[in-house]
Amino acid sequence: MLTTLTNAGTVPVDLEDDDFRRLRDFIRDYSGIFFSDEQKYIFVSRLTSRLGVRRLNSFKDYYFFLKYDKEREEELSIVVDLLTTNETYFFREILQLKALFEEIIPMIKAEKSYMSKPSLRIWSAGSSTGEEPYTISIMAKEYGVEKDFNVEIYATDISQRVLSISRKGIYGNASFRVTDEYYKKKYFEPFNEKLKIKDEIKNTVKISHINLMDSAVMNLLSSMDVIVCRNVLIYFDLESKKKLIERFYEKLGGSGWLLLGHAESLINVTSLFKLIQLKNDLVYRKPQK
Repeated sequence: MLTTLTNAGTVPVDLEDDDFRRLRDFIRDYSGIFFSDEQKYIFVSRLTSRLGVRRLNSFKDYYFFLKYDKEREEELSIVVDLLTTNETYFFREILQLKALFEEIIPMIKAEKSYMSKPSLRIWSAGSSTGEEPYTISIMAKEYGVEKDFNVEIYATDISQRVLSISRKGIYGNASFRVTDEYYKKKYFEPFNEKLKIKDEIKNTVKISHINLMDSAVMNLLSSMDVIVCRNVLIYFDLESKKKLIERFYEKLGGSGWLLLGHAESLINVTSLFKLIQLKNDLVYRKPQK
């Protein structure tokens, strides 16, 4: 059996196929994150250190720990972090965000024209370290959206670690790789050689811990006008994708909008949404009844 040395000691890295599939499927059912048989090596390499930390002798023991231990939720949050890449930055996929503010929101305004300053609810689902929802808030300020709407921006993620970073709102250079100096000067302030987002933006985003696979929690959410879920589906298998998209469909009011990452598509997943060609980007829309 192969072994590796961790801070907690020497632990086994071998994983029998049956134990791998049982542990993999358990994590898939919990989080939606899926590893194929061909990705077993990556799965093992990312989780092996946790056996040493938890002083367990095998992945079989780790499976029972995740399923029954009193610290299971804390450990599952760490597992999600290890199995995913929380790679994000401000103003990512900017053309899609321009489509949101220059094309989609004006259409929502027209649909709600009979209402006096209606709510505009935008949900960043899988918000990671917060750059996406804060970018949306900054752009809402720049486009003057608050003149026409009571803007509500929600940011949720399954990882407590990335949510902690979001709440602090402190970012290094990697988060600003495509950010114009104008926005950095206007909406951020220096903080220990990094930049901290100003409270006028920070306080507009409601940050919560949500597992997108938890139907009970999802049912408690308010109806949304726009759901932004970018680079989340890439980790899911087909069954989990279908479940999540169905839940998004239920959470979107009227003819709401769904914005996915450019590497993601609903082809062969569902026909619930209609693909719309806008001037700036391709997006999905809940069909009008």
